[in-house]
Amino acid sequence: MTRPTPTRKPRARSQARIDSILDAARFLLTCEGVAGLSIYNVAERAGIPPSSVYHFFASVPALLEALTADVHATFRAALQAPIEADGLATWRDLSRLIERRMLAVYEEDAAARQLILAQHGLSEVTQADRQHDLELGLLMQQLFERYFEVPRLPADVDVFALAMELGDRVYARSVQLHGHITPRMAEEGMRVFEAYLGLYLPTYLARRPQTG
Repeated sequence: MTRPTPTRKPRARSQARIDSILDAARFLLTCEGVAGLSIYNVAERAGIPPSSVYHFFASVPALLEALTADVHATFRAALQAPIEADGLATWRDLSRLIERRMLAVYEEDAAARQLILAQHGLSEVTQADRQHDLELGLLMQQLFERYFEVPRLPADVDVFALAMELGDRVYARSVQLHGHITPRMAEEGMRVFEAYLGLYLPTYLARRPQTG
């Protein structure tokens, strides 16, 4: 799991302690969900005093915000992974590729499903997720613009971020009903993502020439 890069790099010993705390929180989140998470059981799992957890994370929401950033770092890495341009005949091919990569993260990371798709009612985590969605939406738009001649999009709507959030609503419904994203609901989420983008992108977009 890729760790988010802090604005000021902690010392090696502090970073190791932070990593152990986040790893413990991730394990407990996967096993027990958000409701079963506390500073004390994270400390017990990490094998450190609760005061050491409080030194880095003042509350459970602060800890979950850090885990949310951790998850989104993995999403960013998925978007930035190499793409075989010859396989992109239309923008919908790129749309499908992106969504499959997002689904792979959800499939492999139960903590991602708990934080982003489950109903936990923590406004701090939801707000952090939305802020990260804006960043991912911008990365998606830049990715589309790298391969296709994307038309001018409205300045008052974050089209790609909203498309992603709408797809996530479908995946969340599947998690609530089945505990995971079923193949059927994965397909529906991708269709929702494409359908919303299709309100702003014409069926055919000219390909940009690729160099290198």
